[in-house]
Amino acid sequence: MALTPSTMAPLGSIAPDFKLPDGQGRHVSLSEATRENGLLVVFMCNHCPFVKHIAGFLEPLHQKLADMNIGMVAINANDITDYPEDAPDKMVAVSEEHGFTFPYLYDESQAVARGYDAACTPDFFLYDQDLKLFYRGQLDNSRPGNGNPITGKDLLEAAQAIVSKTVYSGAQNPSVGCNIKWKE
Repeated sequence: MALTPSTMAPLGSIAPDFKLPDGQGRHVSLSEATRENGLLVVFMCNHCPFVKHIAGFLEPLHQKLADMNIGMVAINANDITDYPEDAPDKMVAVSEEHGFTFPYLYDESQAVARGYDAACTPDFFLYDQDLKLFYRGQLDNSRPGNGNPITGKDLLEAAQAIVSKTVYSGAQNPSVGCNIKWKE
């Protein structure tokens, strides 16, 4: 596992379009996932210890964002030839295990991950009402083994700023995790 930080894409960037399948073949597009106040796109996978660390918080995060009328979608772009534990059928099992009600999509070509400039799992991209990048980086300062509680503080404060139409003045620190497993 290579510890990899977010690339910290430029704020104000427009969300790249996508239409990807989930593990059961149902396709979800950017427009379908977006709600009135925006969208959170999370790049993640099944096997990464950094994702496993926060997996139990992702559905509560989704519910908090839904209450703010912000959509949420997760995307797995890992190469499943070398990392079969990230295959779509196993994504379904992970979704069921954690009670995910948000779409967990598979980016087989890795084009969507490249379009977002995603680098690690988990990698968070929060877009506002106009689908402009408002926040990117860490969920909070919790990491496997550091003892800090998982609160979603950084991301949720940014989401609240979107809803209240205020400037987010908090730090935008990179997320860190496993690198996306790119195809050769």
